[in-house]
Amino acid sequence: MKPTLLVVDDDEDIRSQMKWALNADYTVVLAEDRPSAVEAFKKGRPAVVLLDLGLPPCVAETKEGLAALSELLALDGLAKIIVITGQSEKSHALQAIGQGAYDFLAKPVQVEELNVILKRAFHVAQLEREYRDMQARQLQSADAFEGMLGTSPRMQEVFTSIRKVATTDATVLITGESGTGKEMAALAIHRRSHRKDGPFIAINCAAIPETLLESELFGHEKGAFTGAHTQRLGRIESASNGTLFLDEIGDLPLQLQVKLLRFLQEQTIERVGGRKTIQVDARIIAATNSDLKQSIADGKFREDLFFRLAVVGIRIPPLRERPGDTLLLAKAFLQKFAVENTKGSCEFSRPALSALQQHAWPGNVRELENRVKRAVIMAEGRHITAEDLELTGLAAAAESGAAQTLREAREEVERQMVTRALERHGGKIAPAAAELGISRPTFYELMEKLGIAKPERAKE
Repeated sequence: MKPTLLVVDDDEDIRSQMKWALNADYTVVLAEDRPSAVEAFKKGRPAVVLLDLGLPPCVAETKEGLAALSELLALDGLAKIIVITGQSEKSHALQAIGQGAYDFLAKPVQVEELNVILKRAFHVAQLEREYRDMQARQLQSADAFEGMLGTSPRMQEVFTSIRKVATTDATVLITGESGTGKEMAALAIHRRSHRKDGPFIAINCAAIPETLLESELFGHEKGAFTGAHTQRLGRIESASNGTLFLDEIGDLPLQLQVKLLRFLQEQTIERVGGRKTIQVDARIIAATNSDLKQSIADGKFREDLFFRLAVVGIRIPPLRERPGDTLLLAKAFLQKFAVENTKGSCEFSRPALSALQQHAWPGNVRELENRVKRAVIMAEGRHITAEDLELTGLAAAAESGAAQTLREAREEVERQMVTRALERHGGKIAPAAAELGISRPTFYELMEKLGIAKPERAKE
């Protein structure tokens, strides 16, 4: 089947000429104004649109054409809309580019130039839709790795480490900034271990007062202290035949570090106020967002305990070091919260997507999840905006940058496509070039032109 092309122009002669010139390669659908264009777009869902900015009832202005552009992109943010404008109206074309148009042509339109731009637009549209479909498949299998999402090389390394260490009983120290998902990694290790049918007990060492932490970890006997009216099992004992996750281990007081070290060495504990030695078979996984080596140097953490805990170390990278994962996670959260809040089908606007990619995410995945959740609750329509995400400053910067010149806008699109192709193929040049439909020499030329560094050990 031939791809569908929508031509929107108020001039009947031009519409007829376009259909005659392009009918051999495309199924050409015609519209004469904004309402008919929107109706035809909803019916045919064309990947590419040729749009004259001068539409009735204001053919001498661009207001109606720009309104049509916004409305069509609201229906399908991946549509490639090529605007047509007069020779002296370059500023209008750049304004359209800034609002999401793919490209522009000046009147009179040259058929040879038009054919080149159309072929490229359809090719880019196909690549983007295939990429979106791939992301959708990944989202549908979100629990394929114990609920953890990530296609970036750094996260794939984390998944590989989890698979390897899960089959052992080695203690694991998970490091990473706050909000990166350290507890999820610990839970993934537990679920893939032979202890998966046992309990997974988590305790945050920083969230419990020091006076209560010993009792929480080791339990206490009746009468051990004021208020100890009954015997109570501690978290370590409760994790018998399972896994104990000690979050923020760097905040564990020194006196309790000694008792924890003894448990790791002997697999025995004594409850507070008790004299009986209790054997406990529990695996320990610890996590921290602090520099334990610096804490050792400062005398705040025992070096012998550190080496006992860090038999295997796994670092969870921050979101800013996970190229491509931000949008993947954002869309997964969007689907989740849209269902929870009965919002139906929701999607991010283009400025919102740009803002999501540009934000530094100091709070990492936790911050991303909270922002998307709030945005779904506060959004008035099906489109999540940068305002809903409270990222308006970044969206404005993205829009102003995209609207500087057409060349810069094109280069930004090329840079994103080249970078994403490299990410999807692990830095391998040949398959990345094949995906974009260009030769390896051309791919290298693009990388040099766009200032993209050659991946280490790039494979041909």
